[in-house]
Amino acid sequence: MKYYIELTLISNDEVGFYALWSKVFTQIHLGLVEIKDAKQTVPIGVSFPEYAKDRLLGQKLRLFAPDEATLAKFDAAKWLARLTDYVHISSIKPVPSQVKGYATYSRCKPKLTMQQRAKHQAARHGISIDAALEYFKTLPEQGELLLPYIVMQSKSNAERFSLFISKKPTSTAVNGGFGTYGLSTVTTVPEF
Repeated sequence: MKYYIELTLISNDEVGFYALWSKVFTQIHLGLVEIKDAKQTVPIGVSFPEYAKDRLLGQKLRLFAPDEATLAKFDAAKWLARLTDYVHISSIKPVPSQVKGYATYSRCKPKLTMQQRAKHQAARHGISIDAALEYFKTLPEQGELLLPYIVMQSKSNAERFSLFISKKPTSTAVNGGFGTYGLSTVTTVPEF
């Protein structure tokens, strides 16, 4: 990843910070869906420079690409046109030659509740939900997922869901593609 654009969210009394993240990230996602290839991958990855494990994403989002042309073609300003009062978009810049390291930002799915686990187990193994519940009573309850997240709304079924985001730092750059949220468990983005 050689070039990037930095978005800075500008919250105010009109739109709350979390609602703003939802609107901005939804638009970025829609833009990335438009440029996916046949393998459902995109050449643009995201990072959250102010990411903190205590559920904070901060107010900045960076979009990274291997070349300037990819970011220019994506045209973040077009996708965020209706949010210009709430987002500052930088120009395309080269990634600094000295970086702190690299990281992967990936989607992390929350653990299922006991009831959800039992329902899934019952359907999978052709047993009653009561029998599945008895089995799961012997296992420990899965803990709550304590990661930053963005509330999204599915365009296919209109259901709201939390897009939990995990960050894993590394010292080695790994090239590759990203999913339509700009996230990957393998491909890294630079940290600076």
